[in-house]
Amino acid sequence: MSEIAVRSGVSISTVSRVLNEQPGVSPQTRRQVLTAIDVLGYDRPVRLRPRSGGLVGLVMPELENPFFPRLAHHLEVNLSRVGLSTVLCSQTLGGAHEDDYVANLLEHSVAGIVFVSGVHALVSSDPARYRRLLDLGMPIVLVNGALEGLEAPCVSTDDVAAVELAVQHLEHMGHRRIGAALGQLRYVPALRKKQAFVDSITRRGLVPDGLDATDLVESTTYSVQGGQSAAERLLDRGVTAIVCGSDVMALGVVRAVRGRGLRVPEDVSVVGSDDSQMMEFCDPPLTTVRQPAEALAQAASQEIAEQIAGSRPRGGEVLYRPELVVRGSTASAPA
Repeated sequence: MSEIAVRSGVSISTVSRVLNEQPGVSPQTRRQVLTAIDVLGYDRPVRLRPRSGGLVGLVMPELENPFFPRLAHHLEVNLSRVGLSTVLCSQTLGGAHEDDYVANLLEHSVAGIVFVSGVHALVSSDPARYRRLLDLGMPIVLVNGALEGLEAPCVSTDDVAAVELAVQHLEHMGHRRIGAALGQLRYVPALRKKQAFVDSITRRGLVPDGLDATDLVESTTYSVQGGQSAAERLLDRGVTAIVCGSDVMALGVVRAVRGRGLRVPEDVSVVGSDDSQMMEFCDPPLTTVRQPAEALAQAASQEIAEQIAGSRPRGGEVLYRPELVVRGSTASAPA
């Protein structure tokens, strides 16, 4: 430790903190100490050894939702800028489970793993599977879905702000009977959006007489069919506008509205979520709440790169504000 301290120009206590992964050491100093260890010919502790290949695993849901390919693209671009390559692991119904992908990635000695809307996003998820990775010294980052009880970095879209933007926009357009078509409530983002929607319409006095705020929320699946079935039930309750959990669901809502001989947006306004590619070319072009894909990718890439370089993971969730994109699917409430 004395030799390493002299070589790296720091104190012995600083070398000790680096070797034991204790806080209070800057990333630059940590790199100096690790470089000194390598130059002097000592073996690093296992958890401090650089991983081979410079590969980062991207464990993502199915790619049918256009948002996920867009996020994967931005992650790949940002990681390539710091010399890291990506391995895409996309889950499909009945296909490989997240745990199977993780086992395979560990066998190939990846340098880190980014989890996007994975098991960590389930309300009942056990943090133990991710804690094991941290105990192995594996750099990880969670995207969209914080997991309580786990000291791992997480970057997410602010779901509360997303719902507030949509409801505020529709209220300003004169809508007083607004519904929400959301995904499965077993996912943290969907549950957050439901709670935010109920709070928002209650606070704004937008709950019609004879109904409870929760009566204006329908939870189905993140699909065209899910959006369509949710819209059918909401239209039966006389809504004039629907906030959707994804752009794909919004397409199903438009289909349901037209199936009743109604028009979008003259009779029913529709707001999507994500701002997937091609949404501006729909008929009508879709008003949506844009997820900050570039900001999420940049933050996740920077965090995983710093961990790979030797920094300790920063626990806690960082929220990124979405943006309302107004197009042709929303209009003033019908008389």
